[in-house]
Amino acid sequence: MAQGSSLATFKDYYSIVKPGVLYGNALTAAAGFLFASAYFKVFDIWLFIATMVGTTFVIASACALNNFLDQDIDSKMARTKTRVLVAGKVDGFKAVILSAVLGSLGLVILILFTNLLVVAVGIMGFIVYVVLYGMLSKRLSIHGTLVGSVSGAAPILAGYVAVSGVIDPAAVIVFLILFLWQMPEFYSIAIYRRKEYKAAGVPVMSVVKGVDSTKIQIFLYTFAFVIATTSLTFFGYTGYIYLIVMSGLGLYWLHLGYLGLKEGSKDAWARQMFRFSLIILLAFCVIVSVGPLLP
Repeated sequence: MAQGSSLATFKDYYSIVKPGVLYGNALTAAAGFLFASAYFKVFDIWLFIATMVGTTFVIASACALNNFLDQDIDSKMARTKTRVLVAGKVDGFKAVILSAVLGSLGLVILILFTNLLVVAVGIMGFIVYVVLYGMLSKRLSIHGTLVGSVSGAAPILAGYVAVSGVIDPAAVIVFLILFLWQMPEFYSIAIYRRKEYKAAGVPVMSVVKGVDSTKIQIFLYTFAFVIATTSLTFFGYTGYIYLIVMSGLGLYWLHLGYLGLKEGSKDAWARQMFRFSLIILLAFCVIVSVGPLLP
């Protein structure tokens, strides 16, 4: 019984750091690091480990604290009302302590073994996600998604500057790519879960402006994402194989976005857009990691 109880407790605490969000962001951090390593033709395994561990801890800290702050919203949404803090399985104070420990460890690792740019990006991402997004814009403004996308683009930037040590055009582009990717991804969720967001009082685009306006925004941001991904090749950072792969996937995602502008099943289409957003993110992270090495 004790072993089973310990395992259940571990799973409860593990869920507080939002594993899905955590690993998705860790993946983009790794992609940024590997992309820079391939471009500059240098790879430091210890720097990679320090960057990944430190960044992952900071992201986990932000997720845990966000979980604590979002309990009022989570209790009103079907997909989040079973979270362990809402259900009372874990005390809120313990979640805050977990966040503080993870964040402190992450920052110490980044300070000791990476560079000040990585530390600055980590702190920026944390503040934007927890304070500017979670505590403020998500609850008060239709533009909360824009603010949240800044923090979501921070990990790939952190990975890149860990190697480069500078904010150069490539750093700006990869940051922009992840920023733009999140807009159609989240707006798609906001369409098929709009009733939940409305019930929770969260002013997302689909609730405030309606589904049709949101679909237009999805199409425009998808178009901008395609332009941003292909620009890496035009600026000389990746080869043509990367360009062909990302152009093909990007144009298909843009085609899906265009189909959404027509009449049809809004929720089914939005779910399709969301699922493909995950596919194209994974493909981007893989191909950009070796893009500078390919023809």
